[in-house]
Amino acid sequence: MTRTKTKKFRGSMTHGRGKKAGRGAGLRGGRGNAGLLKHRYIHMVKNMPDHFGKHGFKRPQSIVKKDKIINIGQLEDMFPDKKEVDLGKEGFDKLLGGGNIKTKMKIMVNSASEKAIAKIMEKGGEVILPEEPVVEETSVEEEITEEQVEETTFESEAEISEKKEVMKK
Repeated sequence: MTRTKTKKFRGSMTHGRGKKAGRGAGLRGGRGNAGLLKHRYIHMVKNMPDHFGKHGFKRPQSIVKKDKIINIGQLEDMFPDKKEVDLGKEGFDKLLGGGNIKTKMKIMVNSASEKAIAKIMEKGGEVILPEEPVVEETSVEEEITEEQVEETTFESEAEISEKKEVMKK
């Protein structure tokens, strides 16, 4: 019967592994990201250029607004026996076209997808969206009157040809 390696090294402090190889992660230079600023620096610079520092920002929650949505498939379950629903008063911002609707309904909502509107119209219903204010376009250019045209002086063709000849010389 042969001796095992462990038995052979009894009495030897390191069992043939050197001073640090037998203690935890000593032989592989540490665990995880240990040594990124020391012995693994080149690896970090080449493969993880964005490892250190701050990147971007987090938008303030007061600015972030998530629309509360509802699918048309949920309308009949949430509002049974109602033919007219104001989703704005119920706390919803947008109507989406997921699911199917069986009855004719009149729905008032701030915004709706085209698919949702098409499905409700198909059943004879109606979707009422708030009217967007119409902004009239104002012209920056002023109309030129005939008097202003007469006041401006234009060069005659003869003057223009003289200038061209002078430029050639």
